[in-house]
Amino acid sequence: LQINICKMSHKSGFVNIIGSPNVGKSTLMNQLVGEKLSIITSKMQTTRHRIMGMVNEDDYQIVFSDTPGIINPAYRLHQNMMKFVSEALKDADVVLMVTDIYEEPNKMEERLVQINNIKVPTLLLLNKIDLSNQKTLEAIVSQWKLKLPNAQILPISALHKMSINFILPKILEWLPENPPYFDKEQLTNKSMRFFVSEIIREKILLIYQKEVPYSCEVVVEEYKDEEKIVKIRANIMVSRTSQKSIVIGHLGKKIKKLGTEARIDIESFISKKVYLDLFVKVDKDWRDKEGKLKKYGY
Repeated sequence: LQINICKMSHKSGFVNIIGSPNVGKSTLMNQLVGEKLSIITSKMQTTRHRIMGMVNEDDYQIVFSDTPGIINPAYRLHQNMMKFVSEALKDADVVLMVTDIYEEPNKMEERLVQINNIKVPTLLLLNKIDLSNQKTLEAIVSQWKLKLPNAQILPISALHKMSINFILPKILEWLPENPPYFDKEQLTNKSMRFFVSEIIREKILLIYQKEVPYSCEVVVEEYKDEEKIVKIRANIMVSRTSQKSIVIGHLGKKIKKLGTEARIDIESFISKKVYLDLFVKVDKDWRDKEGKLKKYGY
C-alpha cells in the first residue's frame, strides 16, 4: 500500500518598498504589517533606515522592508541612506514601488532604469487616488505603463485603505517557495531601543522647524525594563551648538513638550509605564563623518 503524503509548501521572501519621500511608503508598510513600525510625518527624510516588518502565517512569511525616500544626497548621511535603497533592489523577491498621483515619472529616469533592469515581479502602487478623478487617473496610469512596462499597476489609497486588500494575494502569488528566514514569532529586525529612538525622532520632526530636525540623531543610552516601569535615558545629538539651545527651548519648554509627547507614544508602543530622561549633546557635523554615521547605524 503506497501512501503519498503531500507536504504543504511554505513561501518566504523579501518584499521591498521603495519610492520618493512622502508618497506613502511608511503608511503602506504599517497597513500591511499591522503595526506602527515606520514613523510617519509629512517631512522628507522621515525614514532614514531600512526597517523590516514580518507577516507570518503557517504557510508563508513575508519580510516587508521600508526604505528611505529616494533623494539627491546633500550629506554623506544621505549617500548612506541611498545605499539602503540599492540593497533593497538587489535582494528583493518582490518590489513594491510606491508613487502618487502628483509624481512625474520623467523626473526619476535613473531609478526607473534600475527597476526595469531587475528581474523580479514589480507592483507599482499609485497612491492617493482619493485625491483624483477617473479621467486624470487613467492618464497617469498610461504614463507609468510606458515607463515601467513590466510592472503591474494598482491604484490605491494607503491612508483610506482603498484597494489595499489586493496587494497581499498578489505578493503571495509571486513569493518563492522557501523556509522562513526569521523566527515566526519575530515582528521586526530592529530592537526596542531602535523604535524608542524613532518615536523620539518623529516628535522632533513634528515639533521643530527648518533644518533642526534633520540635524538630530537620537541615541538610547539606557533601557532598563523594571517590574512596573521602563526607565529610558536618551541623547539627542545635534550638529551645531546653536541647535542645542533651540532643541531645549526657552526655560526648557520645548524639550519638556518633546519628552511628554514621546513618552506617551512609547508607553502605547510597549504597553508599560515609562520614565524618559532626555539630554541634548553636540556632535559637530556628524552627518558628514563616516565614523559617526557607522556609530549611528548608517
